[in-house]
Amino acid sequence: MRIAEPRKGIPRNARASRRVLLPGVLVLACLSVETLQAQNNDNCFLLCAPSLKFEPTVTIGNLFRSPKVGRIEGGEVVEVSQEGRESKFESILAVDIPTQVPRLSLSVEAIWAPFEGTDRNVFSGRTAGDLGVHEFRDNPAELEFEANFHWLKGEQTRGWLGSHFDIVDQYSPSARPQDLGLYTHKLNFELDTAVSIFNWLPQRNWLRNLELEFSLDYLATGIHKAGDRFGDEVFITGASPWSLSILVIVPIAPLRP
Repeated sequence: MRIAEPRKGIPRNARASRRVLLPGVLVLACLSVETLQAQNNDNCFLLCAPSLKFEPTVTIGNLFRSPKVGRIEGGEVVEVSQEGRESKFESILAVDIPTQVPRLSLSVEAIWAPFEGTDRNVFSGRTAGDLGVHEFRDNPAELEFEANFHWLKGEQTRGWLGSHFDIVDQYSPSARPQDLGLYTHKLNFELDTAVSIFNWLPQRNWLRNLELEFSLDYLATGIHKAGDRFGDEVFITGASPWSLSILVIVPIAPLRP
């Protein structure tokens, strides 16, 4: 019986290794998935298995006070108006990472406001009027990197309530006239309190995993200050650092945390 020769350029041992490698990779991937699924906070090493959540959010800005903005003509402020509260809808994808440090978890959030608009494109310099439209879509993504300190855990309230204090590195569009980048890092503090509104349902009902959360935010750096000037407008008082977010937490992976 004639033995077929291997193709030129592909040694026989390389082809054999490739036949072994593919099933090996599949087996390794399956084992990794099984390991992540089986992992919990009691047997993980420092960082534990992450979870992915979707969080539709309504954020109310200028919560406790609104800034005053003046219009400049001839080098003088001729008109001063006070901005009102601002509200916007945001879509958030959050990755939560439990740790072995008591009451500490980490999280990374990608934030997008799909319905916001502006009259000027900061990248092209064109105005909405130049292109004959009402406004441009103003929805750049933001990132937040958080350290979460859980001072009230669900186990303490029979699963009904949980709360944590967060120190946040917010990476978002620049706000001050002297900023040298389109995006800047900002220091943010949050107090988040989540209510398990369907905690009364049977254990296996998926709705039990939904949470209604209230987040009180204090943006400490990178916001408009008194004296900041943009074209013919100047901030008479600084922008409000306070905002309130109301969101629904929807687990994606795992679906039943």
